Amino acid sequence: MSNVPILSLQNVNAHYGAAHVVQDVSFDVHDEPVCVIGRNGMGKTSLCRAIMNLDPPTAAGTILLDGEPINGKPPYVIARAGVGYVPQGRKLFQSLSVDEHLRMIKTPRVGRWNTAAVYDLFPRLAERKKVSATQLSGGEQQMLAIGRAMLLQPRLLVMDEPSEGLAPRIVEELVETLKGFVNEGVGVLLIEQNLGVATSVAERLVVMVAGTVFTETTSTEISNSPELQQRFLGVTPTGHQ
Repeated sequence: MSNVPILSLQNVNAHYGAAHVVQDVSFDVHDEPVCVIGRNGMGKTSLCRAIMNLDPPTAAGTILLDGEPINGKPPYVIARAGVGYVPQGRKLFQSLSVDEHLRMIKTPRVGRWNTAAVYDLFPRLAERKKVSATQLSGGEQQMLAIGRAMLLQPRLLVMDEPSEGLAPRIVEELVETLKGFVNEGVGVLLIEQNLGVATSVAERLVVMVAGTVFTETTSTEISNSPELQQRFLGVTPTGHQ
């Protein structure tokens, strides 16, 4: 593990007007994946948008990528620096085909990812390359959103609720894809409410409550504790009321 975190968040705050949606959030992402969990409305998506400087919440604090500050820079500069972002809801363009989505991505970073590599990873996209992206199934749209992010040759992949709305079989494929990225040395910051996905991808879990980092836990600890699952996620396992 490198001594310098891939991503370092230091006292990050974000506001929508008077609403203080992210409050003094601090944690690091090293080579191991990290998953941020929490119920709806806890500030998880706002944290992603603060990292990417997208329609911010007005953000303050320090955000470092490999030790270099990125907070406050334009989103395209952050992306070119090596942050791939897969937003909640995928955010694809109705007017563009699958292939056009991929071919529009340009980056000065050098790496193994190109359109051929994306099609090799996701053969279903290759079969539908001329189809409008919004005509794809939910799983195919998520593949495209991931492939688009990987074309940036990311040092860090930030994924906001990637399993949302996907069939269980597709979710299993998603988990294996993320594990493959980790094995290739890509940092992963995952935002996820699906406990199975969270615990399958990351051992280290950061719990957000009301805009703050309430605590950190592990996949092992929360998987073995129905009480923690109910407390942090509102999940009632089978057999528990």
